[in-house]
Amino acid sequence: MNLRFASLLMAAASCAACREGTPVGSAMAASPEGWQCGATGGGSPKWTLEKEQSDGQAIEVLKQSGAAPYPWCVKPELKMADGFVEVRFKALGGREDQAGGIVWRWKDGDNYYVARANALENNLSLYYTSGGMRHTLQYVDAPVAPNVWHRLRVEFTGPRIAVFLDGERYIDFTDAHIVGGGSVGVWTKADSVTVFDDFSSGPVKNAP
Repeated sequence: MNLRFASLLMAAASCAACREGTPVGSAMAASPEGWQCGATGGGSPKWTLEKEQSDGQAIEVLKQSGAAPYPWCVKPELKMADGFVEVRFKALGGREDQAGGIVWRWKDGDNYYVARANALENNLSLYYTSGGMRHTLQYVDAPVAPNVWHRLRVEFTGPRIAVFLDGERYIDFTDAHIVGGGSVGVWTKADSVTVFDDFSSGPVKNAP
């Protein structure tokens, strides 16, 4: 599945009052069409659909500009145990963090895997979140320039996890804290102002 956010999200796509664990259609009625927004640890995430210039053209992107410990936005009906998730992201600002990430095997707002790139620290990291607590699996240095589009990709098969940034593999890891199927989506941290585009997911031809 490969979809631009313009084809996924409605013009009124705003998640300024998302609350963790709230199902789509109730307090999250203003969420992007077909998505569920929230944040691990509370806070006030804000997801909006906005115009962004890319290669001389105006495209519609998903933007997170609120403040919360770990904002996320997932497709709850799209579940997979193994496969890949990929997205383009651009870090626009943030004093504490300038992060863009991917979540997978998302069970709920307190239990999932996440891989994230940070433009303030120039690194790439892999975590699992369990019971609302984030646990670091691996950090690696990687060039993550701010205000530049980057492509982040994760491939996962069983306990094997591979993380790629701009086509280069940076992380190979084996971990079995979160198993079975789960949803996939995007993620940021703290006060990061980040835009996302060109989200895709599906099966992996060759295992990590």
